[in-house]
Amino acid sequence: MYNIEKLEEVVDRFHEVEGLLSDPKVIADQNQYRSLTKEHAALAELVEVYAEYRRVETEIDGTRGLLQDPDLGAMAKEELFGLEAQQAATVANLKVLLRPKDPNDEKNIILEIRAGTGGDEAALFAGSLFRMYGRYADNKGWKVEFISVSESEAGGYKEMIALISGKDVYSRLKFESGVHRVQRVPETESQGRIHTSACTVAVLPEVDDVEVTIDPGDLRVDLFRASGAGGQHVNKTESAIRLTHLPTGLVVSCQDEKSQHKNRAKAMKVMQSRLYDRMLVDQQAEQAADRKSQVGSGDRSGRIRTYNFPQGRCTDHRIGLTLYKLEAIMQGDLDEIIESLLTHYQAEALSGQAE
Repeated sequence: MYNIEKLEEVVDRFHEVEGLLSDPKVIADQNQYRSLTKEHAALAELVEVYAEYRRVETEIDGTRGLLQDPDLGAMAKEELFGLEAQQAATVANLKVLLRPKDPNDEKNIILEIRAGTGGDEAALFAGSLFRMYGRYADNKGWKVEFISVSESEAGGYKEMIALISGKDVYSRLKFESGVHRVQRVPETESQGRIHTSACTVAVLPEVDDVEVTIDPGDLRVDLFRASGAGGQHVNKTESAIRLTHLPTGLVVSCQDEKSQHKNRAKAMKVMQSRLYDRMLVDQQAEQAADRKSQVGSGDRSGRIRTYNFPQGRCTDHRIGLTLYKLEAIMQGDLDEIIESLLTHYQAEALSGQAE
């Protein structure tokens, strides 16, 4: 339930921050000014909704005083009904705004897609999933940067890793982690039989050096020659890099760039995000025992979503949502699924708060 005392404290802090932002000393300190500007923006919506709540509350009190009036009572009763509905909606909005924010919601992400069960068909579907997320990113005005790509012999992808940056990327895509299953007739299937295969998706918040510090002594660095497309260059220099974090056994390879230094920087970015993800898992053990629970094993049994091409159907098994617009979804039309997931998990969080 909302807390009036807490809301009043938020309003006081909002006005305090407004005053500080006009202070010449604060304006001169760019780091402090930037921090306060961000806090001001974060508090503004809550303050606005709370002001609306107080306005409606005042109107309700005034309208109730007219209920016994012989001339205005019927009109007041009707108006009160609408005001109470408006108040309920405002209270619901306040509950959401007062819920503790996920500190990672505004971060960029490391997106990892790996082919699982299904061989070549799984590898082809990995490419389809990446294009789906890429188109969704384009629709949102986000930037997609390849970190590592491992192609399969059939033209698909064994693994694809990319950095997606932009506004609220993690908050929109954080529930995409898990096993994605596809049911369709492969192009190589002569008898028209439907095959089932799977890919795993991991969405990791991008972190910086301050959040995750890696001891150089904990890293083993291996250099090797890049393989695959890239012309003669890949055969002449050891530009590809493999990092192994000895305490955890995590391994990250990158050969996307011709520069060894750029490959190392990209690999370190992925390594930091994976280590940070492990830290989150440890801190939230009741939600996920380890990283495997997030992405699954690639087996069909751990699916979170099924893409059925013969029926044009996409089903998210966590919330029981089925949409018959698979073609649009594969073109990046993901908002309906993502909004439904956000609403579901938001309701769960609010329910937990009320207990």
